[in-house]
Amino acid sequence: LIILSSHSTDFEVHRNWLAITHSLPVSQWYYEATSEWTLDYPPFFAWFEYALSHVAKYFDQEMLNVRNLNYFSARTLLFQRFSVILTDALFVYAVHECCKCIDGQKAGKELTEKPKFILSVLLLWNFGLLIVDHIHFQYNGFLFGLMLLSIARLFQKRHMEGAFLFTALLHFKHIYLYVAPAYGIYLLRSYCFTANKPGSIRWNSFSFVRVISLGLVVFLVSALSLGPFLALNQLPQVLSRLFPFKRGLCHAYWAPNFWALYNALDKVLSVIGLELKLLDHNKIPKASMTSGLVQQFQHTVLPSVTPLATLICTLIAILPSVFCLWFKPQGPRGFLRCLILCALSSFLFGWHVHEKAILLAVLPMSLLSVGKAGDASIFLILTTTGHYSLFPLLFTAPELPIKILLMLLFTIYSISSLKTLFRKEKPLFNWLETFYLLGLGPLEVFCEFVFPFTSWKLKYPFIPLLLTSVYCAAGITYAWFKLYVSVLTDPPSGKTKKQ
Repeated sequence: LIILSSHSTDFEVHRNWLAITHSLPVSQWYYEATSEWTLDYPPFFAWFEYALSHVAKYFDQEMLNVRNLNYFSARTLLFQRFSVILTDALFVYAVHECCKCIDGQKAGKELTEKPKFILSVLLLWNFGLLIVDHIHFQYNGFLFGLMLLSIARLFQKRHMEGAFLFTALLHFKHIYLYVAPAYGIYLLRSYCFTANKPGSIRWNSFSFVRVISLGLVVFLVSALSLGPFLALNQLPQVLSRLFPFKRGLCHAYWAPNFWALYNALDKVLSVIGLELKLLDHNKIPKASMTSGLVQQFQHTVLPSVTPLATLICTLIAILPSVFCLWFKPQGPRGFLRCLILCALSSFLFGWHVHEKAILLAVLPMSLLSVGKAGDASIFLILTTTGHYSLFPLLFTAPELPIKILLMLLFTIYSISSLKTLFRKEKPLFNWLETFYLLGLGPLEVFCEFVFPFTSWKLKYPFIPLLLTSVYCAAGITYAWFKLYVSVLTDPPSGKTKKQ
């Protein structure tokens, strides 16, 4: 059913990249612009598409023609769907390795109550990853596999392997730069300094050999990725494709982050201003008052936001977690918390963020959820809200029951299994959190079954997306804040029981 389901424009994006890498020389990969879906991923991913294309030619040679825009065939569909499924093998292996790192002290008598079993289900059957990769269509599975495997290696104190895997990951998809500060600080603190105490550093234990070794790993992987384009004098062109700051602050559907709240506030203030005749309707940018969800959003009342402003906000949001990782080390779990906060901070305050980027925080948070009740609570709020925010990706009528059923199954399992795991502790949600999560139900009913029959549909067609974005932004921001409070108030590892 999923294999034959409808797919997004990302399906054509990746088909076009197969065609580019197969039929053109390397020197033209990052210049080719016959299709609007130009190659904008790092070189390792381009080589990945190149490798896939040599298998794809046995399915349908026509899919590899650059000029066959929007080409589709049954064989193309089967090849691309199964290529995602098969490359997920790396994700499965990474989950297996992560489960080895989980403490089994809370293990119940039944297999289904063991933390490792619960974690494996939360990762392998993650609703968000399932719909983004296998219905919407992307290759996030093996990329998250690389990230989870690098995390597992750091838990296992195999630091060089972890550094190698993460560096390689950056050259597959540069969105993982969001969490690079966590890797950099943790490796410096825990690997380059050979003897540390919580809250202090033994400077005489600094190992230049280890620093050089790490630097060499990063350099060699980067040279392998970027070297050919550097030799062709094309590095500026590659970077211009990877970081297109000419795009607007928000994506077509506002990702549920701080800027969605900011945009919504600007919209409310502009409406109030018009009603009170404080604003001239003719001077208001049409884009901000009609569709409301275009990429180039022109603010009416509040100051417009620049890429530099989002960068500063992101750095400010990340810094406390990085400081805690340095001055209040809590071992690999502290690193994992910092990684999640870096991912969430970048999601909340970054420039032109896609809603799918929430998975960068959701999947690592799964590892923490089976360790402490407080982390389980944050995970459930973040995951439920983040997953619901992905609903607009599947917008056709046949997909409606599929996405509702799949999310209900995953959410019910997540809540019930974690409640069972922490049944001897206080409830995972307070009344406000429970009320908020239950509110997702009425929101979905309104957006799907009430709004289409109202007179607002023609004049304000963007309202369901706006409500979804703003409501979910509130929940994700709350989860980010709650995790930050936990990180800032927890004592260093030396003052707590060994996890």
